Amino acid sequence: MADDNSGPTPPAGDGPSDAARPPDRRRGALREVWHRGAQLELMGRSMGFAAQGLVTLMPLLIVVAAIDPFQDRGFPEWVADGMGLPSHTAGPVFRLFTTPHQAERAAGVLSLALLAGFGLAFAAQVQLVYEKVWELPPQSWRAVWRQVVWLAALVGYVALETESGSLLRGGVLVSAERVALLGASGLLFFWWGQRFLLGGRVGWRALLPGAVATIVGLGGLRIFSSLVFNPMIADNAEAYGAVGVVLVVECWLIGVGFVFYGGALVGRQLDERLRVARQRARTDD
Repeated sequence: MADDNSGPTPPAGDGPSDAARPPDRRRGALREVWHRGAQLELMGRSMGFAAQGLVTLMPLLIVVAAIDPFQDRGFPEWVADGMGLPSHTAGPVFRLFTTPHQAERAAGVLSLALLAGFGLAFAAQVQLVYEKVWELPPQSWRAVWRQVVWLAALVGYVALETESGSLLRGGVLVSAERVALLGASGLLFFWWGQRFLLGGRVGWRALLPGAVATIVGLGGLRIFSSLVFNPMIADNAEAYGAVGVVLVVECWLIGVGFVFYGGALVGRQLDERLRVARQRARTDD
């Protein structure tokens, strides 16, 4: 297991070590992130994240929302809140996902069946991308229990994020409290989530920048969604009907996947630069 204060050891023969690299300019750091994103096929993997999320997570979240004791509108409100859509313009999303009570029961049975196979495939894909970001070998099949626990934690995090909007309502102070709650819970989830899926092979300190980058990215995506996807929902619903709404939701899920994986990628880049700075400071001392 890697030391908690460092990341994995860079592969030999892969160029100069971090300590030997000259200080890069900001443009050099961005170029390095872009290069690693291209190697990781970041956009393609983000589209895979969105496709699997629509097929696996949506049915599972429908079940959780249906049994949620604090629900107002159920799963449609979860989607609208996650996209940052105000209630007065989220009507097409409500109409798209609203189902009769009997249909919710059927969807619940179906989602549990999907969770047995496809849900774990979704968690396994996230685990695989994290391992590629940190250049680690895949884990044994015996570690599949980690995917089960992480998937359950993800559902709990999504439920907490959404229901905080129902439980904490009204006023600037309450909005600030919600931002603080979501920021703290999200930081803990993404920090722990990478560590857990990677089997403890990367240290806590090395994973912290990635968790911070992911939370910042999700906040930016929420703002972008409220500014761009919000008007697109109404326009697409009028022009293309339910299909147009699904396309907007799928684009949002691609953005979520991009932040999931891109945050980890940026986090590793930041960790490497911080380690170089710490090594240089020790050398100077």
